[in-house]
Amino acid sequence: MAPNEDPNKEEQEKFDEEESIEEKTEDKKIEEPSRELSEESSEDSDDELDTEKELDRLRFKYRGYTLEELKKMNADEFIRILPARARRSLKRGLPPRQKKLLGRLRRAYRAKKRGKDLITRTHVRDMIIFPEMVGLSIGVYNGKEYITIDIKPEMIGHYLGEFSLTRRNVQHGSPGIGATRSSKYVPLK
Repeated sequence: MAPNEDPNKEEQEKFDEEESIEEKTEDKKIEEPSRELSEESSEDSDDELDTEKELDRLRFKYRGYTLEELKKMNADEFIRILPARARRSLKRGLPPRQKKLLGRLRRAYRAKKRGKDLITRTHVRDMIIFPEMVGLSIGVYNGKEYITIDIKPEMIGHYLGEFSLTRRNVQHGSPGIGATRSSKYVPLK
């Protein structure tokens, strides 16, 4: 230390240097949260993209087409995207009983738009479900009774008869009057 230097001045310089270092680190700390915010906002946008992708995945699609696109298609375009069995059946044309059912379903659809919910009953089990049938209720005969089916988008391309089963599991009751000894046997479980 030189004779003309102030000892307090040297300590003051050290103190100033330490303060400037602390200010720089504080500035960095201040900058870091803004980076974190920007990272959070990018994460939020990633989450939004993920939810949009998830919602798009959950939307109904039949062979890559949405329900609205299917409803806008004409019959020939729709027939091209069906499986082979249904495609072959529809290329031959609709038989008169299926045409009649389709007309009745169109009337039921117009009634539904007006607020009336009609159930169309039919014996036509071999009718292929078209996109225009979605949302209607159809009573399909199973040989004994009419089973009411609410047509959903997932049913497009299937036959009506697939949703009205003709057989049930057998549920035997107790033996009746006149039953033989062997037929009265009921096993204990």
